[in-house]
Amino acid sequence: MAWKLRGTYVETCSCDFFCPCTLNLANGADYDRCRAALVFNITDGDVGGTDVGGLAVVVIVDSPKVMADGNWRLGTVIDAKASDGQAEKLQAVFSGELGGPMAALGPLVGENLGILRAPIEVRDDGVRHSVRIGDAGFDVEDVVPFGVETGEPARITGVFHPAGSEFRVAKATSADISLFGVEYQGKSGLSSSQFSWAA
Repeated sequence: MAWKLRGTYVETCSCDFFCPCTLNLANGADYDRCRAALVFNITDGDVGGTDVGGLAVVVIVDSPKVMADGNWRLGTVIDAKASDGQAEKLQAVFSGELGGPMAALGPLVGENLGILRAPIEVRDDGVRHSVRIGDAGFDVEDVVPFGVETGEPARITGVFHPAGSEFRVAKATSADISLFGVEYQGKSGLSSSQFSWAA
């Protein structure tokens, strides 16, 4: 089944200011576990003829300190606005069943924590990004380096990440995540004005 998704991306994780895992999955997280909320705000998408634009999906990650060691625990939250048909198609993409970036992560996943349906609200205001997932949520702000007169945020490029290879570095201004039994206070963040998947 052919599919494509495009949209914006934002995340927060439990590491301190910048997550070492983003640069290399073999780097250790700042703490014993790396916990993250990966938010895909789909602005345009089609999965097997079903329009999924205007919906959001959140992947909750709980991994050991060294992500490359595997045994990740993943839970998926699908936007409550999705019809049952849309939710089924998004579940197939984000489980990796239909190939693509999530399928590439499959060998690292040790436990599937299930799927929830919840209201997801994503707001992007320039360098500020706000996400609400039911009662949980977070806010991150892209980091503009001291002395950069253009106001352009710091960027990282050339990384291995399911949402792309270039991101703006961000810092959580508030983040209280409690989903699938995974609880953490987010500190670090990333954002991207564009993610694009297809298979």
